[in-house]
Amino acid sequence: MSGFVRGVRLGVDVGKVRVGVAICDPDGILASPLVTLARDLVTEGDTVPTDIAELARLVEQHEAIEVVVGLPVNLAGAHGPAAQHVTAYAQKLAPTIAPAPVLLADERMSTVVATRRLAERGVRGKRQRAVVDQAAAVEILQSWLDAQRRRM
Repeated sequence: MSGFVRGVRLGVDVGKVRVGVAICDPDGILASPLVTLARDLVTEGDTVPTDIAELARLVEQHEAIEVVVGLPVNLAGAHGPAAQHVTAYAQKLAPTIAPAPVLLADERMSTVVATRRLAERGVRGKRQRAVVDQAAAVEILQSWLDAQRRRM
């Protein structure tokens, strides 16, 4: 991929309860599940929510050069309340992980696709809920990587 900057990237699926995180190899070929974080919905004052602090730690630990956050655009392409929620999350995340940028990527249907793929592999019920956020993050990051490759 000429023009593609080598480096590890993280993919993030932001939910109301959990945050799924995926990682890719430095060549941007394959996204893999990394971890699921519990959302920290309660913050006092200027403190950084624990999930955002953990994302910052992951960026540093893996030397990620970008973080791709899934933006839940509706099927008509409009930004509803869920997209506004994720945009606000990305705005909180950005200064915490700088200089690595936060990129928003259309993630229409990523959770649906992830759920279907897990079910096809026989992962259902509680086991599925435990990993669906990571699987959705993998879908988001892999789609973004594939789109970058198509642009080259």
